[in-house]
Amino acid sequence: MKTFMLPDLGEGLQDAEIVAWHVDEGARVVADQPLVSVETQKAVVEVPSPWSGTVTRLCAAPGDVVAVGAPLADFDLEDAGTDAGSVVGTLEAAAPAAASTAKQPPAPAAGVRAAPAVRRLAAERGVDLAAVAGTGPGGAITTADVEAAAGGRPGGGYEPLRGVRRAMAQNMARAHAEIAAATVTDEARLDRWPAGEDVTLRLVQAMAVACQVEPALNAWYDGARAARRLHAVVDLGIATNTDDGLFVPVLRDVGSRSADDLRAGLKAMKADIRARTIPPRELQGQTITLSNFGMIGGRHAALVVLPPQVAILGAGRITEEPRVVDGSVRPCRVLPLSLTFDHRAVTGAEAARFLMAVVRSLEKE
Repeated sequence: MKTFMLPDLGEGLQDAEIVAWHVDEGARVVADQPLVSVETQKAVVEVPSPWSGTVTRLCAAPGDVVAVGAPLADFDLEDAGTDAGSVVGTLEAAAPAAASTAKQPPAPAAGVRAAPAVRRLAAERGVDLAAVAGTGPGGAITTADVEAAAGGRPGGGYEPLRGVRRAMAQNMARAHAEIAAATVTDEARLDRWPAGEDVTLRLVQAMAVACQVEPALNAWYDGARAARRLHAVVDLGIATNTDDGLFVPVLRDVGSRSADDLRAGLKAMKADIRARTIPPRELQGQTITLSNFGMIGGRHAALVVLPPQVAILGAGRITEEPRVVDGSVRPCRVLPLSLTFDHRAVTGAEAARFLMAVVRSLEKE
């Protein structure tokens, strides 16, 4: 008998949420067969079985958040060799059962199936698990079942944040705690643009130009060491809204790519996000971020910088407004711009120069 622990999936994350099991208890599996799908901060990852054998126990239910190194499933192995069962990298063999369960609360009444995290939640909410009908695999009780049973008790009535929204809440809290945010605004007149111009593409190109003019904005800042790292390549995060929450995929090396290549990259990125098939690595490593929130609404915004980045540019809703051009008033298409930056690492002058470079690039034909 061996216990398979949630491996480090290579994203530097501490936990993952169970999305769906692909096997039931008592099922015979072979090594590398899909075992379970888990959701990390922004991506759904399929975890294969590390061994061949029989799954004797599923240690978590869909909706449960499992820490890296915590039990996922128990196996009765066909060949109980020394296979460490690693999925990404190398994991040490599972500790004895007594060690792996040392911090778990006592098991519930006989016949009740619930993971340790679910039992803890039930104890906090004062819910009797014996009275709860489980909706998980084989009738297992999930966190959602406990929350529903809690009803109007303290903590009841709230819907736990899951997946992308949970990651967003964690990232925003971290940004609020770490970043010394400041915002400057301006606008770009789009009079010279041809009909049908791609706004997002032009913004991407303008940011690449601005990063050359003012490299201090294309940087990471380490607050613990009071040190910054300037990047020669612009790996641009594109803030993307979905019904599930906010994604920020990365468009790599935007400064050296043609317009057609960037357009194809943006199209593929959107398709991957809609299908939830974007690889985890494509959601990491942003050196600066763009938010084209004006496609939904709004003019200016004090945006949120996600560390270790030091800047994010927001583009508001394009409107037609009167402006003085060559000594006369005429209607002009105007794009509002908001640049939020981490004032620990970026000066106001650097931010202003960056924003002016964006404006000049956008106002070209």
